[in-house]
Amino acid sequence: MFNRWNKYIQILTIKKKITIKDIANELGITPSAVSKALNNHPRISDKTKEAVKGIAQKLNYQPNHLASALRKGKSNLVGVIVPRTNSNFFSSVIQNIEEVLNKKGYNIIITQSNESYQKECDSIDTLLYTQVDGIIASMANETVDLEYYEKIKSKGIPLILFDRGENDLNVDYIGIDDYNSSHIIVEHLLEQGCKRIAHIGGFKRTRIYNNRIRGYVDALKKYDLPLDDELLMESNLTTEEGRKKMQQLLNLKNRPDAVYVAGDYAALGALQVLNENNIKIPDEIALVGFGNEPFTDMVTPNITSIAQHSAKIGKLAAETFLNYTKKETVSQELNKQILDAELIIRDSSNKNKTSLK
Repeated sequence: MFNRWNKYIQILTIKKKITIKDIANELGITPSAVSKALNNHPRISDKTKEAVKGIAQKLNYQPNHLASALRKGKSNLVGVIVPRTNSNFFSSVIQNIEEVLNKKGYNIIITQSNESYQKECDSIDTLLYTQVDGIIASMANETVDLEYYEKIKSKGIPLILFDRGENDLNVDYIGIDDYNSSHIIVEHLLEQGCKRIAHIGGFKRTRIYNNRIRGYVDALKKYDLPLDDELLMESNLTTEEGRKKMQQLLNLKNRPDAVYVAGDYAALGALQVLNENNIKIPDEIALVGFGNEPFTDMVTPNITSIAQHSAKIGKLAAETFLNYTKKETVSQELNKQILDAELIIRDSSNKNKTSLK
């Protein structure tokens, strides 16, 4: 017994990666029997299973999921790529993807691009190496070249995009109606008596922000409002960028009387600048954000924003992947679901509070 414990200590000391063969050698049985015992095979006795699991625990055996995935052709892992995890929208999407997939025996691997194209490419390479069964992704702001996403498709791995995606890829997509969202916002601001509406948008190269810009421009045309180039700005929609763009708007000779911001973090920066300059909100300048982040209802004044239905998007994205696991739906048509936008009206844009009660 003492000698056997010495063997355990020696193995742990040299930090060798423990394999099924090591467990088999300790027990004097075949590696095949060890594998079956670890997988609870009915032909293996309970006594052998207990012995195998006991030795595996003592030796700190860690299963090689990659090797297992290669053998079975299935890893039960799904990769999820998001631009950032510190956003309530993306964290909510991840949570709901995980809830749906866990019930079906899948685990998820989460990576974040931090809006970097290179990090996104590295994440895709890592997930492909890990033999994931599918990838659910929202693209980085920097992403223009779709080569790496085409690589996923070329390997026959299900690819589902949400929130941000490119029509050119011709893959499943779940998101909200970004174009119509801008119409809803412009119409709301017009109802509040606003006539000179600015838009702090994202970059046109990203489909969702391009759609929001197009919606804004078309809504102005629809209601015969002038399109002033100095009122349309592109940015990375960080809080700092929101501050910077808002200050530029305040420096204009003819200021806007409303600002529609394509992201809540930039809207927060805009709100800070308005408050610091003692601008009456919404009487002098009304403000609308996008995303309905939790803080929009906590600041003063609280911020009107578009709800993006993150929980529903996460569930639909997961269910779309699961459709690929059913043999009868392998040749299914692409699932493109565009959800209706919902404007949550709050103090930052609501000049008619009494009339809306």
